[in-house]
Amino acid sequence: MGVREIPVDRITEVVRRLCIEANTILGDDVVAALETSLAIEESPVGQDVFRQLIRNADIARTEGIPLCQDTGMVVVFLEIGQDVHLTRGDLETAVNEGVRQGYRDGYLRASTLDPLTRKNFGDNTPAVIHTRIVPGDRIKVALAAKGFGSENMSQVALFPPSHGIDGIKKFVVGRVDAAGPNPCPPVVVGVGIGGTMEKAAILSKESLLRPIGHRHPNPDISQLELELLKEINNLGIGPQGLGGRITALDVHIETYPTHIGSIPVAVNLQCHSGRHKESII
Repeated sequence: MGVREIPVDRITEVVRRLCIEANTILGDDVVAALETSLAIEESPVGQDVFRQLIRNADIARTEGIPLCQDTGMVVVFLEIGQDVHLTRGDLETAVNEGVRQGYRDGYLRASTLDPLTRKNFGDNTPAVIHTRIVPGDRIKVALAAKGFGSENMSQVALFPPSHGIDGIKKFVVGRVDAAGPNPCPPVVVGVGIGGTMEKAAILSKESLLRPIGHRHPNPDISQLELELLKEINNLGIGPQGLGGRITALDVHIETYPTHIGSIPVAVNLQCHSGRHKESII
């Protein structure tokens, strides 16, 4: 198989489109989860919240307006085939140009700024970019517009091996409990276990790209996801923190081998507005 040349402006085009779509078109999996939750939620207030969330998604999709005023900081996961040759420019510059165009053309709020001076950059760049080299001659672009109401409620911890699975469960459930209404529940709970501090955090965020209801292929991890989901929904926080049966739509776990001396665990929460899209070039 020969090398496939892809000009970086193709990536700019895709990122621009995904920025707009992620912020205005709620995924079918999330909409279906909201509808299922409405059917089983027992709290009248919670039921009303679900009706409003479903209507909000319909208005955003129909009118092409943002699902939420916080249109997020852009996180891009790139899987680049090793038989791809990128041409006509720099990859990172191309991604950020796509973000710049998407947020301008989609009339989306620019939220990125200098962390110390707090001066806003005005175009929602730069994106946070994670890149992997994989077999093949395609590029997969997975983009998330990560709002910070939920991002602020995320946490990483490194536990001794004696902590075990019970300790992991206690940490994850405790993090959701402590977050309460702040991440705009119902949430999707992303959990990364293993690797190092930063690897666990990346795993937890990457897990949120998985469609709701799709279980981990490892049956033991899948079972742990379901156990955590049950415990979290027993907290009673409910939709928008107003009480009820449904606090989380799902729990997604990703794991990675780690060192004998530690159990790194990260929790990354995603609000009900699960804004992510992907495309293959």
